[in-house]
Amino acid sequence: MDAQADWRHYVVVFCGLSLLVAGTAAALNYHVDPYLIHQWDTPHLQRLLPGREKLSPWGKTYALARFQPEVLYAGNSRTELGLPVQTKLFGAMRVFNGALSGASLGDAAAMVRHAATVSRLHTVVWGIDAPSFSMEIGNTDFDRALVAADGYYLLRRSLLNFKRAISVDMTLDSIRVLRGTFGAVCQSSLALHGQRDGRCVRDRIDSLGGTSAAIMPRVRDFARGGGPTADAMHELDETARMLCRHGARLRLYINPTHAMTADALYWHGKWQAMEAWQAQLTVLAERHRRQGCDARIFDFSGFNSITTEAPPQAGGAAEMKNYWETSHYRTNVGHMVLTRMFGGGAGPFGVELTSAMLSAYQSGQRAARDRYHQMHPVETAMVRER
Repeated sequence: MDAQADWRHYVVVFCGLSLLVAGTAAALNYHVDPYLIHQWDTPHLQRLLPGREKLSPWGKTYALARFQPEVLYAGNSRTELGLPVQTKLFGAMRVFNGALSGASLGDAAAMVRHAATVSRLHTVVWGIDAPSFSMEIGNTDFDRALVAADGYYLLRRSLLNFKRAISVDMTLDSIRVLRGTFGAVCQSSLALHGQRDGRCVRDRIDSLGGTSAAIMPRVRDFARGGGPTADAMHELDETARMLCRHGARLRLYINPTHAMTADALYWHGKWQAMEAWQAQLTVLAERHRRQGCDARIFDFSGFNSITTEAPPQAGGAAEMKNYWETSHYRTNVGHMVLTRMFGGGAGPFGVELTSAMLSAYQSGQRAARDRYHQMHPVETAMVRER
């Protein structure tokens, strides 16, 4: 009997200590919240964080449920960094940038569905590009359990937050925050209503050796993308249909990545696939318009006065005016994109794709590509050499 009593005492003590340790860790992590997974409009958002934002989908999905925007930006890091939430184009409507770093089309669609569940969307602005147009998991932090499915999201989210709060990595980073060694480079995107702080990107580029050193790695990353895929087009169609049922207007836009990225698709044998993808997007938008939905597709990519800015290697400025590097555009370009789609009239670049003009437009882009090769031999050689 004594041995049995000792065994029970041991189990009780062990379980008690385990609960104490887990509870202490959870309380610490919930209070410090190093990744800002359950913050909105709190002093925590003003804290400077490391340049790489951990668990961004956790913070953004929670913020969407609390903020309930009327205008949502969706897409990958190009939209997250380039589209400004501070704009007069949407009047007094609440705007949130829900784009995610590394996001595929599938990731962006999941974020759009989440936002449509937790808020009443008036407008969705969705940045896309051919290489990331797939259903792969691009942002590995985006657990689909974070996507709202009903009206009990915040309750279910509290349980997810508690589960995350007992993790070892979160505990270690909470301790780093308290010790002041976590990193203090830039603000969380949540402090800017979802838009990525440019200081984060500047820190990343500096770690690579500056803008010049970041040019070709970004071109290669872009060209290696696995899209566009048929299942991603189906997902976009279904998500657009869902938004149309909710009465939201949809603006799809092909990201204005640097001309070197479009040229990389050509030299990698992906140009025809890109043109076929543009045609499918055009048909998709027109089909939804015929059904009474305000859906349109714009192309800001290719070869135009904005995208052909000279990089440092070709005599351009050490820090480019329109681009951080060849993949990510600056907010001045983002303003042009929004103005073209919502400001009325023609902007400095960007074309709305329709079936009536698509063939002539694509022919013009092929001609512009050939002129680019002649007028920009340095950039062309860089892309060809890979």
